[in-house]
Amino acid sequence: MMQRILAQMARGFAMGASDVVPGVSGGTIALILGIYEGLLSNIGMGAKALGRLLKGDLSGFVDRLRAVDWAFLAPLLFGIAAAVLLLAGPIETALHDYPEAMAGLFFGLVIGSIVVARSLLKRPSELHVGVALGVGAVTFLLLGLQSGPVADPSPALLIVAGAFAICAMILPGISGSFILLMIGMYASVLNAVDEFLLGDIALIGIGAIVGLALFSSLLTYLLERHHDVVMAALIGLMLGSLRVLWPWPNGVGIIEREETISGTGLEWPNGAPWIAAVLLGLIAAVAVIGVSSFATSHPKPQKGV
Repeated sequence: MMQRILAQMARGFAMGASDVVPGVSGGTIALILGIYEGLLSNIGMGAKALGRLLKGDLSGFVDRLRAVDWAFLAPLLFGIAAAVLLLAGPIETALHDYPEAMAGLFFGLVIGSIVVARSLLKRPSELHVGVALGVGAVTFLLLGLQSGPVADPSPALLIVAGAFAICAMILPGISGSFILLMIGMYASVLNAVDEFLLGDIALIGIGAIVGLALFSSLLTYLLERHHDVVMAALIGLMLGSLRVLWPWPNGVGIIEREETISGTGLEWPNGAPWIAAVLLGLIAAVAVIGVSSFATSHPKPQKGV
């Protein structure tokens, strides 16, 4: 039992480490490790429990909480939190000191993830290729766009921002921060947190809970009925996110203090650092494929560990 708990914590740690990097999400790692659908199901149930509590339905809240597989979810969340707390600083420093090499590493990680996701298609067809390429192209273009900041956003817009950001966090290859920037709400959400504006934070939180409950349920429903099409769309998201991770000219795409995206420009490599970026990318891709192969040869916890 303890071994399974530690293994689930390790999966969470890997997810948390990836959440620190723009363009790589915990959803990507969950997909690699074969726990993505179980994660969606349990998160959706937990979000619905919070929704019941907000409505004052204490009995419904307790029932929903009991339906959550805590043996699956609790160690995973612990691992995610531990990774964010322990690795956020070192990863940020490495991204700053070795931008091209680190970008190459994460670029390779996503390439490996795409290969793994491709193997999850039950009956691949030309339709799935088209879906992946179409979603990838749209994601690629969107990551090069940004809106001007919205001044004095309405309550409805704050709720929408919370829903969009949280939904992005459970999708492979999508950063909630980038989504907020695209709709012009990055500065407003950041200001609400920095200034501890309880009213705005509550609205954003409501949006996050509602968005997570609805979106996780919808995605679970679609995966059950249209598995390969949804998986192809997720592959497309990861393909498009490679724009953020392309190592040149200046490493991983980030959001600057003036609320602009930098690092999504595309150039060919020049100079010695390209060797390290390419090597790390190859190592990461091979490692991801190897880890996935190992995971598929052992029992994977979808509803429990």
